[in-house]
Amino acid sequence: MKLTITSEEKYLFDIVRDVADQLHQEVYVVGGFVRDRIMGHVSKDIDFVTVGDGTLLAEKICSALGPEAHGLSIFKNFGTAMFHFRDIELEFVGARKESYTQNSRKPEVDPGTLHEDQLRRDFTINALALSLQGEDPYNVIDPFGGIADIENKRIVTPLDPLQTFSDDPLRIMRAIRFATQFSFTIDPVTFEAISSMRDRLEIVSMERITTELNRIILSPVPSIGFRLMERTGLLVRIFPEMQALKGVDQIEGYGHKDNFYHTLQVLDNISKVTGDLWLRWAAILHDIAKPLTKKFEEGHGWTFHGHEGMGAGMVPRIFRRMKLPMDEKMKYVQRLVRLHLRPIALVQEEITDAAVRRLLFEAGDDLEDLMILCKADITSKNPDRVARYLGNYEVVMDRLRDVEERDHLRNWQPPIDGQVIMDTFGIRPGREVGVIKEAIREAILEGELSNDYEEAYSFMLAEGKRLGLIPVQS
Repeated sequence: MKLTITSEEKYLFDIVRDVADQLHQEVYVVGGFVRDRIMGHVSKDIDFVTVGDGTLLAEKICSALGPEAHGLSIFKNFGTAMFHFRDIELEFVGARKESYTQNSRKPEVDPGTLHEDQLRRDFTINALALSLQGEDPYNVIDPFGGIADIENKRIVTPLDPLQTFSDDPLRIMRAIRFATQFSFTIDPVTFEAISSMRDRLEIVSMERITTELNRIILSPVPSIGFRLMERTGLLVRIFPEMQALKGVDQIEGYGHKDNFYHTLQVLDNISKVTGDLWLRWAAILHDIAKPLTKKFEEGHGWTFHGHEGMGAGMVPRIFRRMKLPMDEKMKYVQRLVRLHLRPIALVQEEITDAAVRRLLFEAGDDLEDLMILCKADITSKNPDRVARYLGNYEVVMDRLRDVEERDHLRNWQPPIDGQVIMDTFGIRPGREVGVIKEAIREAILEGELSNDYEEAYSFMLAEGKRLGLIPVQS
C-alpha cells in the first residue's frame, strides 16, 4: 500500500529524507501516524525510527527546518529526541530490540533493525512503517498484517500475546483502549491472554493505568472499554467499586435494575453531548454508592436512600487511589454526585422556591453540567416513561430559570460577610460569626429576607443581640 500524504508532510519528509541520506542512515515513519492515515484520521504526532543515531538525526533535521522548528529536547539515556515543527510534534529514536525481566516494565535495549523494532511493538496496527527513502517512497511496510487487521477492525499482537503482555503489562490496558477508541474487536487469542495475564498489572503504576483508563473514558463510546474490562476480570482489579454495581437481586418478586449497565448507559448518553473528562467521571460515579445503600423494604421493593451523599463521600477516596487530581476537578465531580438527584425532585408541586434557591446556590456555575447529567440519567427502555421524564426535565429547567431571574442566586454570596460582622461587634473569628453568617444565608434562601445589604445588616444586628453581642460605637 502506498500512503497519500499532504503537501506539508511531503515538505517535511523530503527534508527528513535528505538529512538521513547525508548521514547514511535509514529512516522510517512508524506507529500511530501510519495507522491513523490508513484509517482516514488526522494525526499531529509523527514518530520516526532510524537505523542509526536518532538524536543526531533529530538535531540535524531541526536545524534544516529552520525557525519553524522549535523546542528540541534530547534524552541521551533513552536515545530519543523530540521537537515541534509548526503544530506537529516529531519524535526520533534509533531502531532497537528489547528484552524484559519478569518484575519490570523497563526493558534492556540494544540497537536493532527496522524489523526488530516493529517486532517489539504492541499491536499489528501499530507495527506499520512508512518508507521515506529509495526510488518509490511512501510505501507501507507491513510485516505482520496490520493493514488487514485495520480493515477487519481487529486488535492483534505481533508476537504471542502472552509474551507481549508479560513483557509490558500496560499493553493489556492499551488493547482495551484501542478497541474502545476505534470500535475494534480484540482477537480471541489476544482476548484470552488479557484475561490470563491480568495479574501482571501489579507491576504497573496506578498513574499509567489511569492514563489509559481516562483515554477509554474519552472515547466515543466508552462503555465498550468498561464491558471489556469487566469480561476480562480487569475491572474488579482496578476499579472494584464499579464492579460492585453489577448484578440484580430478587426478593418477593421485586428486582432492581443492574446499576453497572445503567451507569454505562448514562456514561454513553453523556458522551454524546460532552467531551469533558470530569463530567464523564461524574456520570461514572453518580450511583457508585448504591451497593452500600441497597435495602429491601417489605411491600415496596429495593431502595438506595442516601446513595448520593455517600457516593460524594467516596469520590475523594477513589480519586486518591486512582491517582486522579485532588483539586477542583475532584470537588466538581463530588458536587455533581451529591446533587444529581436534587433537580428532578423539583417537579413535585409542594417543592418551595426555597428549595430551588438552594440548588441554584449550591450548584453555581455547575448547574448546566448538573442538568446534563440529570438528562443523561434517563435510561428507561419504556418510551412513555422517557417522555414523562423528559417533560419533568423541562419543568425543572423552567423553574430554575424563573427563580434565577427573580433572585439571581447563581454564584451568590450573602451581602454581609464575616468581616462586617466582626467589625460591627468588635469580635474575633469564632462561633458567633459562623452562626450569624449562616442565619443570614438561610433567611435569604428561605425567602424571609431580601438579598439586600441594609435589610441583611438589620437582621445581623438582631441576631447579634440574640447572641448577647453589642455593636461597637463608631
